[in-house]
Amino acid sequence: MERRDFLVSLTAGGVAGVCVDLVLFPLDTFKTRLQSPQGFYPAGGFRGIYAGVPSTAIGSFPNAAAFFVTYEYGKVLLSSGSSSYLSPVTHMAAASLGEVVACLIRVPSEVIKQRAQVCPSSTTYQMLVNTLRQEGFRGLYRGYKSTVLREIPFSIVQFPLWEFLKDLWSWKQGHVVDSWQSAVCGAFAGGCAAAVTTPLDVAKTRIMLAKTGSSTARGNVVFALRSIWRTQGIAGLFAGIVPRITTISLGGFIFLGVYDKACKVLFQFDLPISS
Repeated sequence: MERRDFLVSLTAGGVAGVCVDLVLFPLDTFKTRLQSPQGFYPAGGFRGIYAGVPSTAIGSFPNAAAFFVTYEYGKVLLSSGSSSYLSPVTHMAAASLGEVVACLIRVPSEVIKQRAQVCPSSTTYQMLVNTLRQEGFRGLYRGYKSTVLREIPFSIVQFPLWEFLKDLWSWKQGHVVDSWQSAVCGAFAGGCAAAVTTPLDVAKTRIMLAKTGSSTARGNVVFALRSIWRTQGIAGLFAGIVPRITTISLGGFIFLGVYDKACKVLFQFDLPISS
């Protein structure tokens, strides 16, 4: 990847991430509270829907930027010399690698954000201090494995589908898709990925919100899924699916649409590429 491509992916990805995370934050709060162990209303209900937003605001740009830089670099690295028929596999591998890297930034932000969302009476700063005091730095990465295990299947569905739909639409109309068309493809791909990975998202939320020292807090995804199944059945595994699909679909529309548009705009300018 050239220096110019790196800067474009970094900037466009970061801007897209900030836009989608801040615009759709209230929906994410509702989803988190629906998935929380105590239930929607005890977790805050419709109150304080922007609780935890500072954590998202801080982590959003570097998280999204890290993903897209890794994703675009991975596509270039993995596709060199390979057949075009292997493009879906390349996109899956590049997206998975991007998620592993991005989660290093995303998980601490997510832990603090979700704990603030289910306890709107406490500030983001108080949640950060309490987490560090009770669990240390490792507490910020509680749920890292479950987040990665959620994001990799999600990306394996979303990004190859997004790329395929863009290629199909481009072929149908005889030219490269516009940014709004890329956004529509992103919304559909994101909604499909959100639906099939909701149980993993519920498990991740339960692990992050579990009481320190509890069995769920150990981060075992299979244990968390079994526990949810035993106590709440299929409804528990798919708790919050409607706001999740809505959030991810709208997020895919904004995120991938803004990313596509930002890339096109940035490539029109002479970006600094000297070392």
